[in-house]
Amino acid sequence: MSSNPVMITAQGLAKAFQLYAHQNDQLKQILFGSWQRYYREKWVLNDVTFEISQGECVGLIGRNGAGKTTLLQVLCGITRPTRGQFYVGGRIAPILALGSAFDGLLTGRENARIGAAILGLSRREVDACIEDIKSFADIGAAFEEPMRTYSSGMVARVAFAICVFVKADILIVDEALSVGDETFQKKCEAYIADFAKTGTSLIVSHSLDFICELCTRVIWLENGVVKADGDPAEVVAAYRQAMAA
Repeated sequence: MSSNPVMITAQGLAKAFQLYAHQNDQLKQILFGSWQRYYREKWVLNDVTFEISQGECVGLIGRNGAGKTTLLQVLCGITRPTRGQFYVGGRIAPILALGSAFDGLLTGRENARIGAAILGLSRREVDACIEDIKSFADIGAAFEEPMRTYSSGMVARVAFAICVFVKADILIVDEALSVGDETFQKKCEAYIADFAKTGTSLIVSHSLDFICELCTRVIWLENGVVKADGDPAEVVAAYRQAMAA
């Protein structure tokens, strides 16, 4: 275990979503939930426990539906766990669902300013880095146009560029490299690799070679539980064997 300070802790994290069979069952639950339950629970995380120390770059792997994105959303404060506790020590750059919260009526510049402020930058800091965000996104004059005119790749470029300049202590990435063109993907990979040299990173990717090359440790989630946690080569080899089987 690293002697560096712990930046992320998860203790017995569990998350269940409420599934309703009929459209009006949710209203029934609100009105009569004290006497009867009108939903069934779908557990997507169950007793997930781990620690990530400062300077670690941890890969998170697993099949689709294993609970990876939900875990990242819990750590970023987007959704609350049903059970368990977690701690995150420092400013997060959450590269999740890139651009999902943008306002299509606002320009790329306006969305970038708002996004950077939400992630903790002061107005002065936003003013100082907005041109750098524009340069990193590299979408030219479109930066001054409404986002409703953007392609998904252009939205992703702006969203990623914001996260690059928020001076984060922790980088949390959920399949950000699956959007955008090859040039942008390589730029993202270079930034993530550079950040991993000094910062703390938790990265979800289906690119197992990228995970092995970059990460110092890998956590394998299977059906909402930690299947393995350890050396990247060993965990990825076991995961590949399970996928082949």
